[in-house]
Amino acid sequence: MLEKLKVAVAQTSPVFMDKEATIDKTCRAMEEAGRNGAQLIVFSETHIPGYPYWRGANPISRWSMNQVEYMKNAVRVPSGDTETLGDAARDAGVVAVVGCTEMSDIKGSNTLYNTILFFGDDGILLGRHRKLMPTHGERTVWAPGDARDLMVFDTDVGTVGGLICYEHHMTLLKAAMAYLGEEIHCALWDGYWVMDWHPGKKRRYRDGDDWHLCDIEYACKEYAMETQSFVLSACQYIPDDEMPDDTRDFNIASGGSSILNPAGVYLVEPVFNEETILYAELDQDDRRHTKAYVDALGHYARWDVLRLDMRGEPNQPFTVRPPDIPYSRIKEVAERHGADPDKLEKMLRELEG
Repeated sequence: MLEKLKVAVAQTSPVFMDKEATIDKTCRAMEEAGRNGAQLIVFSETHIPGYPYWRGANPISRWSMNQVEYMKNAVRVPSGDTETLGDAARDAGVVAVVGCTEMSDIKGSNTLYNTILFFGDDGILLGRHRKLMPTHGERTVWAPGDARDLMVFDTDVGTVGGLICYEHHMTLLKAAMAYLGEEIHCALWDGYWVMDWHPGKKRRYRDGDDWHLCDIEYACKEYAMETQSFVLSACQYIPDDEMPDDTRDFNIASGGSSILNPAGVYLVEPVFNEETILYAELDQDDRRHTKAYVDALGHYARWDVLRLDMRGEPNQPFTVRPPDIPYSRIKEVAERHGADPDKLEKMLRELEG
């Protein structure tokens, strides 16, 4: 990670269920952040094209209509949409982390995923993270990710990773992100709520509420301290009057974005009910001070007692096997390199098996 860098969290409203308009707005936010000296910018969960606030409030017929419209506004990876976002990141000179609803890349599939896209400041799409376990009613909208979706990315500003919403309550997943060497963590959320006694009893945050009554605060603070990483918390904001009537009972997109240092101390406290871009300077010494007390990758780890088993295979409908290589080709290559063609063939068959 750089010794010091300026970061941005974009609390900019999606144009709900309008992919093209939201991508245009996203690119303009990247441009603004770049002009203001930011080197990294983060957008909220499913920023493109907005979170499906209709998922639990409608009869199945209406759910189906909304789901079809959501499919039409999902992002394919890669596509012209990702090229547009990458070009904007390159032109702004920022590493960009963008939440979206993604259309499956399996030919013939229309399954959706809750996804984070990571772009380098050169505009290259570095990779994606699909939410490993959609929460509660989200399972009627998105499929879960798989082993390919657990990763961090080495960028010009540092090692960047991200998780989505209640993934921040998956204990082993947090440990895995730390062990992968994450330094800057992007926490993407669908909004900010106040909670009365349990997660099933929560509503949109309103001005005057106690913003400490939300597990986002505790998840971000604990993630920072446990992993000794900076946390950029991007929470979705959409005014109620910009939402369809059948979403308002569940619309929790009240903002609440924030930025924390590795000790879980706010560099920028949560900001509510407005469109804005938050900025902060990250200082590598803040991370060093925290790691002097607790280093999850060193003196505060006991891998002789507790270790994490990261495993799994990609969730694919079939396995693609490499085509058989004719013996004549194996012999040709072996002779060119002074090797025994029979041994080379045996090695290739073992690798294929």
